[in-house]
Amino acid sequence: MLLSDLQAKDIVNIKDGNNLGRIIDAKVDEVGRINYFVAEPRKILRKVTRGGDVSFGFDKIKKIGEDVILVDL
Repeated sequence: MLLSDLQAKDIVNIKDGNNLGRIIDAKVDEVGRINYFVAEPRKILRKVTRGGDVSFGFDKIKKIGEDVILVDL
């Protein structure tokens, strides 16, 4: 799976059902391993955003589906 494939999916927190937005960046170490992803908050009415950026590692991902990535934050 490519990073661009992940960027097309919404991130949903399984604890409260909130849509956290979509992946906009990934922090990669010197060896090329992804340390964590950064999700940009979903925009409301194309201008206003809810909250700030959210970071999470692979250990927080519970399921990657066709349209969403479920995380436990």
